[in-house]
Amino acid sequence: MKLLLAEDVTMLRAALISLLEFEEDLAVVADVERGDEIVAEAIRTRPDVAVIDIDLPGMDGLTAAADLHEKLPQCRTLILTSLGRPGTLRRALAAHVSGFILKDAPPASLVAAVRNVASGRRVIDPQLAMATWESPENPLSRRETEILRMAAEGADPSDIAAHLYLSLGTVRNYLTSIVMKLNARNRVDAIRIASEAGWIP
Repeated sequence: MKLLLAEDVTMLRAALISLLEFEEDLAVVADVERGDEIVAEAIRTRPDVAVIDIDLPGMDGLTAAADLHEKLPQCRTLILTSLGRPGTLRRALAAHVSGFILKDAPPASLVAAVRNVASGRRVIDPQLAMATWESPENPLSRRETEILRMAAEGADPSDIAAHLYLSLGTVRNYLTSIVMKLNARNRVDAIRIASEAGWIP
């Protein structure tokens, strides 16, 4: 079984490669440290499963997973992350990932997850699945989520307006709506609430 591994921490990536290749039926045919390298390497090496960290430079893992599903749908994706939040799992499912497990899971769980995903099963950490079932969905629209994500990255309203080709007044209206929808005290509080819920990357 051919695997692609995307992890930006060099030592962790090397450890994961060793762990996976210890299994006789698994072979890591490509490893990358950036999200924007995943699709090109997958097209070149044709892995059966891509094991992808969410927090990657260049492009986040969920965006890369969605892109990979579109360009190479036969490659199944397994998200390996420390971000065990219901909103993150919902975004992962929307990106058509096949599995979602946490980095603190036992090594045997990762190997089993890879095999299950490759065989067509969906693998989700059971505690996170239950938390997702019980948690509220993201009340923000796609545009509001995008604007709040940019604000969380440090962009001010004029920067956001220029980047999204919106008027400054429109961006301010969106930010006001976001604060109200999240019952936040202000923009900083809205960013905190959305980040903790996993609604923004």
